[in-house]
Amino acid sequence: MTPDRLMLLDTASLYFRAYYGVPDSITAPDGTPVNAVRGLLDFISRLAEEYRPTHLACCWDNDWRPQWRVDLIPSYKAHRVEYVVPGGPDVEVVPDPLEAQIPVIVDVLDAFGIAIVGADGYEADDVIGTLATGAGMPVEIVTGDRDLFQLVDDAAGVRVLYTARGVGRHERVTEQVVRDKYGVEAHQYADFATLRGDTSDGLPGVAGVGEKTAATLLGRFGSVAALREAALDPEADLAPGPRRKLLDAAEYLEVAPTVVAVARDLDLDDPDLRLPRTPVDPEALQALAAKWGLSSPIARLVETLTDLHA
Repeated sequence: MTPDRLMLLDTASLYFRAYYGVPDSITAPDGTPVNAVRGLLDFISRLAEEYRPTHLACCWDNDWRPQWRVDLIPSYKAHRVEYVVPGGPDVEVVPDPLEAQIPVIVDVLDAFGIAIVGADGYEADDVIGTLATGAGMPVEIVTGDRDLFQLVDDAAGVRVLYTARGVGRHERVTEQVVRDKYGVEAHQYADFATLRGDTSDGLPGVAGVGEKTAATLLGRFGSVAALREAALDPEADLAPGPRRKLLDAAEYLEVAPTVVAVARDLDLDDPDLRLPRTPVDPEALQALAAKWGLSSPIARLVETLTDLHA
């Protein structure tokens, strides 16, 4: 019997990559671009073939820029907002040809019976954090987002398949990889990102503190909380330069760890993540394949699922 393995997909990260990496000349019979749909399906097939998960979730951004994070750090992902929606999730800058493909992605995944898991008021990262924590089986997290390195845990069998260089050239990130790359432990990565900042997420970081300084400080003090205490303690063995930088960033450091830390305790209603042996709605899947010109990637994924259960 195949041992249980869970694969968690940062779905938006993958369909954005597919959209920009697969030629937009790939269209449905009516001329609608379907490059992101086709690319995502091929990614799932490739990853499932290589890692043979028994469980898989397409984790979803029900809110890609949660208001509670924006309230704490107003610049959070601000550069990616197309327009603000009062009282609701802001609209992210997404090319129109990709936006039109997202409902097709949902329809195809539903017809396969592949779980789509989101949580209102939270990002896919938070869903991934919750499903990975205490999963009780080895977990592969597929993402192009370094923030999720904070979830890497060798003892629990949680690693990241980092797709920054492409899904076909992904990097397997373990605790040793995080250590070698950044000079910190995986469980310190969120604090490391807090100190260093991250322009892609609109996190300013602590002025004058780069990767090396952040790693050195965390190596000595362990956490942002301990660093904040040391900065306020005249007796602490902390040089004047870093002390002043930490004190100047006191307001930011009070809220940033909450923004950067991935949620691990969402109520997700215990979704069924087991990969289906065969599509749950083959007629719908056949219709979608014909309508959108997706026969080839759908057939490949059907074959992959069948092989996984062989």
